[in-house]
Amino acid sequence: MKSVSENREARHLYEILETFECGIELKGTEVKSVRAGKVNLRDGFARFKNGELYLLNVHISPHETASNYFNHDPRRTRKLLMHRAELRKLIGKVEQKGLSLVPLKMYFKGDWVKVLLGLGRGKKLHDKRQTLKERQEKREMERAVKQRD
Repeated sequence: MKSVSENREARHLYEILETFECGIELKGTEVKSVRAGKVNLRDGFARFKNGELYLLNVHISPHETASNYFNHDPRRTRKLLMHRAELRKLIGKVEQKGLSLVPLKMYFKGDWVKVLLGLGRGKKLHDKRQTLKERQEKREMERAVKQRD
């Protein structure tokens, strides 16, 4: 698996409860840009529309060597590909509990572009502070153990 782009900010803003791997429907110039690593997942999110899952607000830069006629819109809505049973399960969780779907990572699995979606609950400010505090304490413990050895 070759990772193309990762959304580190999502793990800071959301408490990720579950992850799902799904395919993505792309145009030719988009695949070329993804191979070049010109993807930004930061503001992206997934939504259900007519029983299908779509990825919105993810920026894939236009391909440089392609003409403007054949190039794609950088922030266009892209369809995500999942099995029908997984989609039904996901719809229930998102609608009932008020959870969000955020893209965590985009990568190649063989020749296919895959997106790792996270089902997450938004963190409050005190939760973010708690996470930072725990991370700092863990770092200090590791330093203390390393100095003792």
